[in-house]
Amino acid sequence: MSINSFGARGTLEVGDNSYEIFRLSSVPGTEKLPYSLKVLAENLLRTEDGANITKDHIEAIANWDPSADPSIEIQFTPARVLMQDFTGVPCVVDLATMREAVAALGGDPNKVNPLSPAEMVIDHSVILDVFGTADAFERNVELEYQRNGERYQFLRWGQGAFDDFKVVPPGTGIVHQVNIEYLARSIMVRNGQAYPDTCVGTDSHTTMENGLGVLGWGVGGIEAEAAMLGQPVSMLIPRVVGFKLTGEINPGVTATDVVLTVTDMLRQHGVVGKFVEFYGKGVAEVPLANRATLGNMSPEFGSTCAIFPIDGETINYLRLTGRDDEQLALVEAYAKEQGMWHDPEREPSFSEYLELDLSTVVPSIAGPKRPQDRILLSESKVAFRKDIHNYVEEGLTPAHTQLDEAVEESFPASDPAALSFADDGAVNVQSAANGAEGRPTKPIKVVSADRGEFILDHGAVAVAGITSCTNTSNPSVMIGAGLLARNAVEKGLTSKPWVKTNMAPGSQVVTDYYEKAGLWPYLEKLGFYLGGYGCTTCIGNTGPLPEEISKAVNENDLTVTAVLSGNRNFEGRISPDVKMNYLASPPLVIAYALAGTMDFDFESQALGQDTDGNDVFLKDIWPSAQEIDDTIKTAISQDMFRKSYADVFKGDERWQNLETPAGDTFAWDVNSTYVRKAPYFDGMSLETSPVSDIKGARVLALLGDSVTTDHISPAGPIKPGTPAAQYLDSHGVERKDYNSLGSRRGNHEVMIRGTFANIRLQNQLLDGVSGGYTRDFTQDGGPQSFIYDASVNYKEAGIPLVVLGGKEYGSGSSRDWAAKGTVLLGVKAVITESFERIHRSNLIGMGVVPLQFPAGESAKSLGLDGTEVFDIVGIEELNEGKTPKTVKVTATKEDGSKVEFDAVVRIDTPGEADYYRNGGILQYVLRNMINS
Repeated sequence: MSINSFGARGTLEVGDNSYEIFRLSSVPGTEKLPYSLKVLAENLLRTEDGANITKDHIEAIANWDPSADPSIEIQFTPARVLMQDFTGVPCVVDLATMREAVAALGGDPNKVNPLSPAEMVIDHSVILDVFGTADAFERNVELEYQRNGERYQFLRWGQGAFDDFKVVPPGTGIVHQVNIEYLARSIMVRNGQAYPDTCVGTDSHTTMENGLGVLGWGVGGIEAEAAMLGQPVSMLIPRVVGFKLTGEINPGVTATDVVLTVTDMLRQHGVVGKFVEFYGKGVAEVPLANRATLGNMSPEFGSTCAIFPIDGETINYLRLTGRDDEQLALVEAYAKEQGMWHDPEREPSFSEYLELDLSTVVPSIAGPKRPQDRILLSESKVAFRKDIHNYVEEGLTPAHTQLDEAVEESFPASDPAALSFADDGAVNVQSAANGAEGRPTKPIKVVSADRGEFILDHGAVAVAGITSCTNTSNPSVMIGAGLLARNAVEKGLTSKPWVKTNMAPGSQVVTDYYEKAGLWPYLEKLGFYLGGYGCTTCIGNTGPLPEEISKAVNENDLTVTAVLSGNRNFEGRISPDVKMNYLASPPLVIAYALAGTMDFDFESQALGQDTDGNDVFLKDIWPSAQEIDDTIKTAISQDMFRKSYADVFKGDERWQNLETPAGDTFAWDVNSTYVRKAPYFDGMSLETSPVSDIKGARVLALLGDSVTTDHISPAGPIKPGTPAAQYLDSHGVERKDYNSLGSRRGNHEVMIRGTFANIRLQNQLLDGVSGGYTRDFTQDGGPQSFIYDASVNYKEAGIPLVVLGGKEYGSGSSRDWAAKGTVLLGVKAVITESFERIHRSNLIGMGVVPLQFPAGESAKSLGLDGTEVFDIVGIEELNEGKTPKTVKVTATKEDGSKVEFDAVVRIDTPGEADYYRNGGILQYVLRNMINS
């Protein structure tokens, strides 16, 4: 109960219902705050306990100085926790392990229980093994259950063993789409209180809920577990960037184009660690689905959140998606009572300001490896030709290749000026690698029993995936894709035979409105059959390419491409066979499947010919905004949402028939390769041990800029021969049953071996070697070794480890295993130029100290090559209750010379210092739980 220093507790009457609320009007100054900070202010009012949350904290947020740098720590208590299965399984493993640890230390294991509602959506495990057929969905779900039966049994046990923990079974939808369509409340009601719905999630795209006015963001699984156990999230009162929206988007421009434009703008502006809040008259013109798409991409531009206030559009969406009238009345009444209802005439004070006229947005894509690398669609061919040179070794591509003249029309990069056929049947590629815009070519003939004969070349689109909640939650782009497919089929166009097509909606509602609109047959005609309800291509669950295509790509070192409607396109993420990945709207995904290559200009090149032999261009099949809007109005209804979510936690027969263990503690199977008891509490005592300086450390990895959590802890396929594969081999797992690293996150033995194992990782300790390798300095000469194998040798020798990195280290998904794997490898410190917010926090949460090079310095500028021995002195100040601003780092080279510098300690709050002193956030929570 709040100690209510401001007398804020009161009652709100809505119809026949009465709710306890904490009125912001009781605290002078809160009326001028941005929406997002009003939500935080209410949170502090309601949870004020006089110790962790005091009157001073509430006054600090009421008197917020927009121009000040963040310095005041507050404790934010989320209303609920949201999980997906990749990150959620290790959360439940840790909670199950904590129950045993509490018992071992003399406490009550049943105390380990979520104190806030926790909901998990199983959406990351379906792999697109089967595509392009009518039974693809059923066969993929069947394979999913075969592979993940152990994990699903464990989750069903958790649903029964823990209070306030619910699971949405496989085959239902993608976590963030299910969240905005069903789970999100906008205003929560619990124990008679009404308060803003706030939610942290174990996936960085939790920010999709920001479109509904729900404040929340992605946290590591480690922080999420603590939040579930009642531990508030420690944070500094942030700077808030006001993003003013004006105008309306033009016909032919999609929500995806707006998102990629905003991502580009905010990345350039710099919003890491800040809140972004949309305001202005243009907000009312932004449909809720577009708001959610913008919120979803918050991690891509680096902000903590990207939120829209509650307004009439929020109510309309809640009504459409089947929320009851009582809830709608409460949301509106509460928001207006608390000054949280959007007023387009009012401009709150913000720390920084940006503005976008929506009428200036033009069609775009992003790639080939980062979401912020926006490319105008009109310039995509030129951009591709420039970028391809980074992926193809010049001088090794043939100027001409013997080909069958009959396949001339199939040549994917056919350019009338560049391609001609000699009398002997040879193809002369006149422009091969010539000029700035010329591109290397390597046409390879492929013969497929299923797909006929065709030519593959650099730039061929090998994967075209309509996937990810970012866009599949948005009816305008999904209906647009369906209508474009209809128009293409009616013109006689087909997808190219080498394209792996995929349709993976974010909820079953999409299927319903496609059926109502009569669009499924056209999508299927182009190969876009339902493959699953899950993240699929966007998370790397693309599944294997057809064998003959994969073979041609790898044997000839072809640089092929993927186009997907997702939010992530990092290297090595989408498919091990694909080097260049592009984000695009769902209609453009289909357009690229028709074109078959990234080396294509939609303005000047025809997609094919119609039945009368006339050229068909993209503009000829692009649906009008009016047609899209009319189709949405006739094809989507409230009943669809209510039907889809009526028994959302029940699941199908497969889920219901799973054998489920019983008991308050889990019966671990020592032979399981999916779920193992976590090692974090082994040997833990009730008292903390002093933290110590780091002496004699070696460098495990020397890495560059933009190293993502995918590089550190990949989620995709397990490569044969790697340490993770060797472990599975030793446990009798056949290669076909390896599954993915993401699906095995409940087994620390697999995940340690998969840490830093991304096939595209560039460890600069080695020259030109990609993958999970390092130099092992426990051996003479420091030979090349798997990172895991080297870490075992270092551990046996008692040698601590450090990792060196560049800018934006740990960007991407909020992947707890990127931090867990790091600590289990024996890494004590990570020294970089800058960190992504969540990963920095996760490192501290696992007892690894994050350090930054002095401003303007880097490993390269300091002359570090990774062969040095590191001593880090000053960490022990933390034992005195102080957090040092810097620590002294001495790197001793092989010749005895030294490089010395003061590294900035990125333990940013007193709460984080407590976690580090305890060896991690879970140990801190567990000790507090027992001591209380």
